[in-house]
Amino acid sequence: MYGLGLLALLALSPIGRALAQDNNSIAAAGLGAGLIMIFLVFAAAFYVYMALALQTIADKTKTENSWLAWIPIANIVLMLNVAKKPIWWIVLFFIPVVNIIFIIIVWMAMAEARGKPSWWGILMIVPVANLITPGVLAWAD
Repeated sequence: MYGLGLLALLALSPIGRALAQDNNSIAAAGLGAGLIMIFLVFAAAFYVYMALALQTIADKTKTENSWLAWIPIANIVLMLNVAKKPIWWIVLFFIPVVNIIFIIIVWMAMAEARGKPSWWGILMIVPVANLITPGVLAWAD
């Protein structure tokens, strides 16, 4: 009995109309475009944060050409220079699964170059810590 009354109330209320399926492609396109824009804003903010952190790390370790932090593939070369690793390792960054291991090794060497313990590099594989670690390595004394 109560189920039928609840169903009637849901059907007659504005909430029921909002939950009903509607073929409104313009609204769906607008929602999709809005979500993509929000994603792009967050991605750009993350890129700027990582580039600033990497540039600051390079400046504090007195590595040449710290501006390479802003160029997508060149920032890997900058990371290898800060970590004092061979440049040919850049090839290893493009091999699936192998790249995870070498990214950790490079971040560990970058942490040591900044005078921090090497385990800070391992934090780059921890989901939330990898957002904080570059900032700590860059701006903590």
